[in-house]
Amino acid sequence: MKISTKGRYALRMLLDLAEHREEGYIALKDIARRQNISKKYLEQIVPILNKSDVLKTNRGYQGGYMLAKSPDKYTVGMILRLTEGNLAPVPCAGQCPADCERSGDCLTLPVWRGLYKTVTAYLDGITLQDILDRRWTDTEESVL
Repeated sequence: MKISTKGRYALRMLLDLAEHREEGYIALKDIARRQNISKKYLEQIVPILNKSDVLKTNRGYQGGYMLAKSPDKYTVGMILRLTEGNLAPVPCAGQCPADCERSGDCLTLPVWRGLYKTVTAYLDGITLQDILDRRWTDTEESVL
């Protein structure tokens, strides 16, 4: 599974809004500058987040964006599903029952479902607030 630039940038954008939420509505140009992301690219991500009621929008002189809820209400998994779609490593892992003629005899299906379950549980267990507070387990050392 590979997370696209859209997913990574959406997460960075929402983290920026969470980090600066006390400032009210934040202009996209400010997020772009702080995150070193093209404003045009962020403009492509905003409609996805707006459509899902993740953001509040205010137009005009004091316009910009803010989170619609508190940072502890947004999980990394939720954000990535908005931008990436299903996070299953193979299509049949996210289906119940699996829409595959081989699913009844597939020896690998439990492997893919286990991976999907693990990834989903991990990403759904981390909120924007957890990241801001650095309250998640960094397993980088155990992987290397």
